[in-house]
Amino acid sequence: MAKEFQGGAVICQSGQPLTSLYMILKGTVRAVYSGGEFFLEKGDIVGLCELSNESYMFSYIASDDVTAAPFSFKRTNGLSAMFRKQPDFAQLAITSCFKQMKSILEAYEFSKYDCDNLFHYLMDSYKEYSSFCERNRISPSSLPELEDIHPLSLEEDIPQWMVSYYENMAALLAKLLPSSPLPYGDFLNGILMKTSLDIGDIMSVCQILADYKADIAQLLMNENRLDLFDLYTSLSFRVGPQEEDSTAISAAVSRMMLTLEGVSSIDHDLYEARVREYRDTQVHHEKKTTDPQDDSPELDRYADAVAGSLNTILSYAGCDPEVTTQFRRQIEEYKKQIDKNSTDDASRRLRLSITKLFYKIYTAAFQASLKDANIPTVLKMFFLFGYVDEELAGIENASYLYSIADNYPSDPDNHIYTAYEWLRAIYEGKKEPSRNEFDTDYISYIHELKVTGKISPAQESEMASDQVRKFMFELENMFPLVNKITFGRLSTFCPVFSEHNVLKDLRKSLVTAEELTAGINEIRRIDFGAFYRETIYSDPSAGVPKEFVNVEVLPDLILMPNIGIRGVMWQEIEGKRRTTPARMMVSVFHLEELMTIMARLTGEFRWEMCKRIQGARWNDVSDRSLTSEYFEYIQFYKKNHDLTPEAKDKIKSAMQKAKNSYKEMFVRDYVIWVLFEGKGSPRLNKVARNILFSYCPFSKEIREQLKLNPLYTDIVNRYNIRMAQKLHHMDNLYQKLRNSGLPVPEEVAVQRAFLES
Repeated sequence: MAKEFQGGAVICQSGQPLTSLYMILKGTVRAVYSGGEFFLEKGDIVGLCELSNESYMFSYIASDDVTAAPFSFKRTNGLSAMFRKQPDFAQLAITSCFKQMKSILEAYEFSKYDCDNLFHYLMDSYKEYSSFCERNRISPSSLPELEDIHPLSLEEDIPQWMVSYYENMAALLAKLLPSSPLPYGDFLNGILMKTSLDIGDIMSVCQILADYKADIAQLLMNENRLDLFDLYTSLSFRVGPQEEDSTAISAAVSRMMLTLEGVSSIDHDLYEARVREYRDTQVHHEKKTTDPQDDSPELDRYADAVAGSLNTILSYAGCDPEVTTQFRRQIEEYKKQIDKNSTDDASRRLRLSITKLFYKIYTAAFQASLKDANIPTVLKMFFLFGYVDEELAGIENASYLYSIADNYPSDPDNHIYTAYEWLRAIYEGKKEPSRNEFDTDYISYIHELKVTGKISPAQESEMASDQVRKFMFELENMFPLVNKITFGRLSTFCPVFSEHNVLKDLRKSLVTAEELTAGINEIRRIDFGAFYRETIYSDPSAGVPKEFVNVEVLPDLILMPNIGIRGVMWQEIEGKRRTTPARMMVSVFHLEELMTIMARLTGEFRWEMCKRIQGARWNDVSDRSLTSEYFEYIQFYKKNHDLTPEAKDKIKSAMQKAKNSYKEMFVRDYVIWVLFEGKGSPRLNKVARNILFSYCPFSKEIREQLKLNPLYTDIVNRYNIRMAQKLHHMDNLYQKLRNSGLPVPEEVAVQRAFLES
């Protein structure tokens, strides 16, 4: 019996079990997939593409009012039996199947062509932007992650012969079927099954193409504004209407708007908002040209105070004259460079030399500051932001840095430090040095020196308590490496504050203790156990011989002196004790979404903490843990019957982007877990969701909201049963203590509260 579907109705949903086929009797149906769609019309059969699957690969949506006749389908027999009962159906099925295959192949070829076009458009446009900058003697800003984009290269593309094969097969069967369809029932069923398998392979490639286009689209326009559109529009306003290139730059912006409008991976609302903002700002600048006025009365407020900053810093540091002279000369040379991100040998050598001298001067200035109760504001700018020169920074930026340097909003008492405060805490013995890049802490490092005969046992003992050596270990190991990593653009890194790296308004990118605290608290609100560690509590005198309890230890957050795009989870514990704070670093001026970075760092912490606890058995599934279960899930996803073909394709594509790193795959899923699933927006597949819920469960408030969703009902119920068993054990302990007339220890009370969270 035919079914009626109104326009917009979902006939079959991607991932839904394949139980029926639908022959379209009237209307048009959209077959939607990640990155595209194609259309089915009267006489076409919905579901033929998925005959070899257990579930629908596409979502089929009625474009207008649709009438369709359903046919029940069982994979065991395929369509052979139906062909025997209804011979005419064979011709309809084959015709529709090849028509759909043709549409999919066309979509694949167009998507591949689109990838190539977008790549060349991105590269050519950035090259043109750099040329505009060079002609106007402006240092071009770098485009984060541009160096990670390469021409499309498919490891497993579809074979070249496939297009011609299906064209010829369609023509051949068009001649064969009208004369005698009946004897070929099993043969035709096999053709359809084979075609369905090929469609699955094509769609796997299409998913990779869609991801590739999405990566490029992010560089063209994104919510963080670290994109090509922002580079061009900022350049347009900076050059101004009077310059020779102004018309050419405006024309390039107009062409870019037309191009971006047609890129499906760019959110339409974001595009509209950015274009509207550009046009409004354009009107404002034109008005300023005809009616000039000072919109920035504080622009030069601190101009006199920052004048001669480099001399002030070098004089304060008191370095060797040769170091001082060389650094001053190289900063002048760096200032004169039009393209400060150039990758030619001379530019690289200059940045490397400045970097080495910068840390020498930083060390000397830091040591001088230890004896100074009134550190000059310009020196604070140097320590906190890497600032060295007002012309290099731009007078407006230098003035802003001066205005905040004396009262920078950090909070060491609550684990949030500037780089200077952190180094001072090391020097004063309040914190131990971080591990070096080889994961060796200070005590292990000096022990290795003794074992290799480089120092004596007496020297080892002396160095173990030498605060100056500890400070130098931190400054020579963690500090320069993490400063470079958090900056994010490794090939163009230079530690001095430069205007060309200011890709966003400094006021909007400044990271404060308040923002970091809010980010950590938001993660704790969602993943309540994120920073808890299990430990053993024992106090026989208090009636507790041995109990496993969870203790929350919040991480130390260190703000590195740069304008960056990355966060670093440097170490999960301090020394050997598991109840010590982790160490996480972000840039003091952070260009990307801070909450996303905090979620990434927490995901890395969870993975590394589990590996620390599990040791060599971190991936041994016989010992169930977060890392072992996730490792098993990724390693054997192709054989997992709980995953749909679409989910498997996404895992394959994600693994390629994650460079086959299990940790990176988990971190990406964890970010989705916190930012989307924790807010009631399912994005993960069933298997990943079960693992995350088992080891990173949501808070009680969120669980109560989600248990009404069928996707979560079972896992929430299972979790509640496990917690009820643990709470029952805790109730028995409480009763035992009461019967003995003993008070409940605070550690036990905290554990009960944790179980009820």
